[in-house]
Amino acid sequence: MQSRVIITCAVTGNQTTPEMTPHLPITPVQIAEASLGAAEAGAAAVHIHVRDPQSGRPSMEIGHYREAVERIRAKNKQLIINLTTGPGGRFVPSPDDPKVAAPGTTLMRPEDRVTHIAQLKPDIATLDLNTMNSGKQVVINTPENVRRMAAVINGAGVKPEIELFDSGDIALCRDLVADGTLKGPLLCSVVMGVKYGFQPSPETVLYARSLLPPGTAWTAFGTGRSCFPMVAQSYLAGGHVRVGLEDAIFLEKGVLAESNAAMVAKARRIVEALGGEIATAQQAREMLSLPVSP
Repeated sequence: MQSRVIITCAVTGNQTTPEMTPHLPITPVQIAEASLGAAEAGAAAVHIHVRDPQSGRPSMEIGHYREAVERIRAKNKQLIINLTTGPGGRFVPSPDDPKVAAPGTTLMRPEDRVTHIAQLKPDIATLDLNTMNSGKQVVINTPENVRRMAAVINGAGVKPEIELFDSGDIALCRDLVADGTLKGPLLCSVVMGVKYGFQPSPETVLYARSLLPPGTAWTAFGTGRSCFPMVAQSYLAGGHVRVGLEDAIFLEKGVLAESNAAMVAKARRIVEALGGEIATAQQAREMLSLPVSP
């Protein structure tokens, strides 16, 4: 087990909707405040998507990212900021001509999915390796597109966090290490609970861990009802932990989490009850070889 455990808080995501919970942060101000609250509760890192402030729908607007990041940095320079690059990979086939995109398709040039990374230079940027069914749609991240995105992330001096949804993603990860696209030591997240990907269980955590390149820093996390059980499983298997309203909305059965901070506080209690110690943001930066802010 880790001597110190990094808690990441995924504060909003792109699947949770305001209809599911009134506590979901939507505007850049709300996202920044949620991130700072999570930090006060014990999170060393925050994973950020942004939303359109009027509709609440997922957005890739650089101005929203910039405002959220600047508001966080104005009050907390140590908190590790992890920005998503996941949006822009979804394809919806037309019923009568599947090669033609139907409404809901978000596919865009790989470089356009990482423009905000090149401009804002966060500490970490996610790099999804999954090509998979997602509900009635499909997410597409081809090896070549992943390499193009990785080139921008690396060129910005940002550490990629490799998101792994199934064992084939780990095979691709190892190929990307072999060809020099990814440089070790890696930072990886094992995503469990997405219907057609890794299923949440102790066996899944141990299996995925066994496939990771040596020296990888990793987190296994669950979505929905598996969120908090996977906090314990990840820690006990030697990983870090992640929670947040991106991944789940309930603090316990039938009880909505009133904030991301409340979810972080529960994750912290679980880890500490098992004998673990929570890493501060500065300690987490040292563990992940990230610059330590003055």
